[in-house]
Amino acid sequence: MKLEKGLAFTVFIEAELIHSTAHFDNNRILGKGGHRTVYKGITNNNMHVAIKRALVDERQKKEFGQEMLILSQINHKNIVKLFGCCLEVEIPILVYEFVQSGTLFELIHGKNQALQISFRTLLRIAHEANERLSFLHSYASPPIIHGEVKTSNILLDDNCMAKVPDFGASTLAPSDKEQFVTMVQGTCGYLDLEYKQV
Repeated sequence: MKLEKGLAFTVFIEAELIHSTAHFDNNRILGKGGHRTVYKGITNNNMHVAIKRALVDERQKKEFGQEMLILSQINHKNIVKLFGCCLEVEIPILVYEFVQSGTLFELIHGKNQALQISFRTLLRIAHEANERLSFLHSYASPPIIHGEVKTSNILLDDNCMAKVPDFGASTLAPSDKEQFVTMVQGTCGYLDLEYKQV
């Protein structure tokens, strides 16, 4: 693993990410969406990570660039950390902290039988996710609009703490309506209200 000076994250070499995912093996897939796949990886220093890789197209380049820009500027306990990226490929491969206890969707719909939690814990998870949105909308400068808030985009750690990933459909909020010329992205029905109101 090579750390570039002056950057707040690690610049990984492609060979390490290929090795850490067993050549992007299908058995290592954590999830798929749009034109990207997330793999579980184990780095040379035995750290478990989530590795997001995309198909090559111009839109994906822009989305991954936007995601790197946004996540390199924010630090919040309920937002999945971006550890680094690989720049040797046409579209950067992004490397995140690995959050291993599944999603809120799996918990609510009983797809993760290992998790049996109380209603009080569910309320806490909802509150944590809400805190994250409030942080993005009110305290980040400029404000960040997530673009795809849904239960499958809320990950749970070992302590059932909510962690929000997937900033590919996010955007920095414009200072006025004239600046807002981006195309609406994300899953219908799961867009931030601020995104739809602008």
